[in-house]
Amino acid sequence: MEMFLEYCKVFLVGGLFCLVGQLLIDKTKLTPARILTSYVVIGVVLGAVGVYEPLAEWAGAGATVPLTGFGNALAQGVKSAVAERGFIGVFSGGLTAASAGVAASVVFGLLFAALGRPGDKV
Repeated sequence: MEMFLEYCKVFLVGGLFCLVGQLLIDKTKLTPARILTSYVVIGVVLGAVGVYEPLAEWAGAGATVPLTGFGNALAQGVKSAVAERGFIGVFSGGLTAASAGVAASVVFGLLFAALGRPGDKV
């Protein structure tokens, strides 16, 4: 039962992020690219001020997997790198914290592009 409730929290939070994004696409003139970057920036801002971390602890993958979670990872990486290395951490921290996710995206994107068949949709 406890695992079921955990899945419900993950689905609820992740679904709310998707719902807001879909409403922004449907009801505004914002492009998906602007919504995507807005989600990342919102995650950075909320992570920098310390609001996102409690949400991520409560919601788990529902908060860490979406784009806001990527922004939060960037903010946390910068925070820890600045604490360790000083000002240079501003430039290196976010890249270090998000490097595994970015590398996985590139590798899997390349793999599926190599395995897929390009062509027009009918």
